[in-house]
Amino acid sequence: MTNRYVYGIMADDPVEFETDAVAGEDHVYTVSHRRLSAVVSNIDTTDPEETDEDATRHDEVLREVMDRDGGRTIVPMQFGMAFESDRELKNVLRGARPAFRRALNDIEGRIELGVKIVREEGADVDSEAIEDAVADELEPIAAQSVPNDLFSDRLVLNRSYLVERDDRERFDEAIARLEDEYDDLIVRYTGPFAPYSFVDVTIGAQR
Repeated sequence: MTNRYVYGIMADDPVEFETDAVAGEDHVYTVSHRRLSAVVSNIDTTDPEETDEDATRHDEVLREVMDRDGGRTIVPMQFGMAFESDRELKNVLRGARPAFRRALNDIEGRIELGVKIVREEGADVDSEAIEDAVADELEPIAAQSVPNDLFSDRLVLNRSYLVERDDRERFDEAIARLEDEYDDLIVRYTGPFAPYSFVDVTIGAQR
């Protein structure tokens, strides 16, 4: 029996395309229940192992959906959501419908961008002043932002920003200004990603 591996949930028209999917699959499609569609591929387990390769494929499938038709909105699921049948998956879509609608509303037309600011080894920097300068440049452009772990003592700042697609260029320009201003710091700018940091919907089949 084949299970369904879920990448994310959207309210747009169904999609179907060939790509490198999780667990060696190459066909991505949607399972729909009333105006909500789960983007899935087939898988032979409900407990997939998270390899680097599959984690990357999970993100790339989401990015491919986001890039379709001029930009689609998808609520991303964390790696590892798999269901035994379409029926089980539709029950989940039915049960979590209000939460998905809210999440879709929050991220409609928006992308996630990541900014890390790293100081050179041994450099003495005023972290607070840098945080204020970054906030002055980026917060007016972003719809929301959240802090992430400072997992290294050289990280001065690590934040995710939720940005309207149409404001992406303004955000790029603000990043370029920060890079010019702080030539003794390394600015790591990543994305666009599906807005993981700005949705908090977990769905059934929890182990």
